[in-house]
Amino acid sequence: VQLVESGGGLVQPGESLTLSCAASGFTFSEYSMRWHRQAPGKERQLVASISSRGGSTNYADSVKGRFTISRDNAKNTVSLQMNSLKPEDTAVYYCRAFSIRGGYWGQGTQVTVSS
Repeated sequence: VQLVESGGGLVQPGESLTLSCAASGFTFSEYSMRWHRQAPGKERQLVASISSRGGSTNYADSVKGRFTISRDNAKNTVSLQMNSLKPEDTAVYYCRAFSIRGGYWGQGTQVTVSS
């Protein structure tokens, strides 16, 4: 099983970034997918989630209206489009596959928002 995130980097406030997560080794379409983030000294928090078929999404209040989660079950990928980035969005972003049977985590990708 692998979840490999990509797309992180250093951006200025107000800019955009798209994170991607490529999944392999399990039946991707049977899992809801989530993006979490963890800033230094803070607990990991759920940022966005999408149902197994993509029909339902949810967002943390802090990113609602700025971030968009999407998935492509044909390509086994999930993405997080992040717009109007703020310094407080700086964190390591993790992809997670979730089901009632358990789940998997990616290794994380760093996003830094700074002028």
